[in-house]
Amino acid sequence: HDPRAPRGRGVVLGSADGLTVQPVDSRERAEAWRAVHNAIIPTAPLSLDEVVERAGRNTLELAYVDDVVVGCSTVRPATDDEPVTVIVRVLPEHRRRGLGTRCLERALAVAEDLGAETVQTIVLESNVEGLEFAMHRGFVETERYVLDGDELAYIHLARPLAPR
Repeated sequence: HDPRAPRGRGVVLGSADGLTVQPVDSRERAEAWRAVHNAIIPTAPLSLDEVVERAGRNTLELAYVDDVVVGCSTVRPATDDEPVTVIVRVLPEHRRRGLGTRCLERALAVAEDLGAETVQTIVLESNVEGLEFAMHRGFVETERYVLDGDELAYIHLARPLAPR
């Protein structure tokens, strides 16, 4: 068994480092996705049932290097009020290796398949690296808000979806 080979319906994003993405299509993968989300967004932890529910309406994927989960992503379809949302989360110990960029490219391709012309992302104010990552990839701040009971702001950023 080649650990770089896609598992299930996974998509190989890189061959040199074994990066693949897998859909969140089981409770086991939903739990792994939840662990990454909750580590990066500790102010809004999700339950397993919430992740399973979100997986039914959004594209949730896990990023692996070989068999190690390194991050996760969300692509949320547009609503009447908001464009397609793409969010990429990479665990701190796996950052600055190009994994987030490749996962973002994958998320943007999914957004394009949804017909997006503009995409947004949302970054927790305390995630300085995530904010810098988004801004270096053409996202511009459009809104900042603090949820009731929270102290940290969520920052919405948007950018046009460049044609591939």
